[in-house]
Amino acid sequence: MPAVRLQDVADLAGVSLKTVSNVVRNKPHVSPATRKKVQRAVDELGYVPNMTARRLATGRTGMLELAFPDIQAPYYAEIASRMFDEAKKYDYRLLIEQTRNLAENERAVLADREQGLVDGVIFEPVSLETSQIALLKGDLSLVMLGEVEPPLTVDHVAIDNIAAAKTATQHLLDRGHKRIAFLASEEVNSSTVKRRLAGYESALREAGIEPDPDLYLAMEKPTTDGAGEAVVAALERGAEFDGLFCYNDMFAIGAMRALQQVGLQVPGDIGVVGWNDITMTRYSMPSLTTIAPDVNAMCSTALTMMMERIKGYDGIGRHKLVGYHLVQRESTGI
Repeated sequence: MPAVRLQDVADLAGVSLKTVSNVVRNKPHVSPATRKKVQRAVDELGYVPNMTARRLATGRTGMLELAFPDIQAPYYAEIASRMFDEAKKYDYRLLIEQTRNLAENERAVLADREQGLVDGVIFEPVSLETSQIALLKGDLSLVMLGEVEPPLTVDHVAIDNIAAAKTATQHLLDRGHKRIAFLASEEVNSSTVKRRLAGYESALREAGIEPDPDLYLAMEKPTTDGAGEAVVAALERGAEFDGLFCYNDMFAIGAMRALQQVGLQVPGDIGVVGWNDITMTRYSMPSLTTIAPDVNAMCSTALTMMMERIKGYDGIGRHKLVGYHLVQRESTGI
């Protein structure tokens, strides 16, 4: 049986080819009645858009790949949702790839490129080094997120992690906390950990406090439970701290629960700051003070640069910093 064509749908619905194309691509300015008629014809004929034909006709597939370390992480889920909305503005759809922090999975993102199904990749690498990314990139339209240094020809969107970590630490200092611990895991994006650690140390030194290695709380497991276990282990070995700056919100939530379980009050005994401003931080007990990256700006900037690459821009890579702000909630006192 021959494949159903767009023209077949137009003939059955009694509309123009352009109208069918607008409905299939979810374009505006199509009346509800016409959209319903076209959709009925699509369903009746079993029409499926032919990506190969579209690529031959336009040179593009209308698909982008979004590659993250962990799609179950709430922060990445929220970015994916907003990135989807941004891509839709350009009539693009997203394929989601999970790399799980593994170098072989990150190499596959760049080497396979979904076998020609995508026009570009928006990618947050963790394990690959800059030189490896440069070798694998080829002529791929690529925009990087996160803290791995991009190759010379690759666009990059991030926030200033050092400055934001200083803001988080300074907030704890301003609230009267003097012995502030830093909770993170080297297993999770060590380049980001290093930048946040640098910001934390800088804020302490500017306040006349020399960072104490005993207050670097390294997690064996980069999970919410692992965060709680690291905090309890630090307390059991005699570490004394009245503030806690956490690598991300999920670690902060795990840490707060562990502190409460051993009888310590947040923020009465220990003030806690997280990072990412995921939705659940508003509903944790207590609600969590956190660094909020401007995710809307991050996604819109990444998509703008991606579209420029797809349309032919081949200049030097552009590095864009988007904003952030500290959201004060109950975990550091209102």
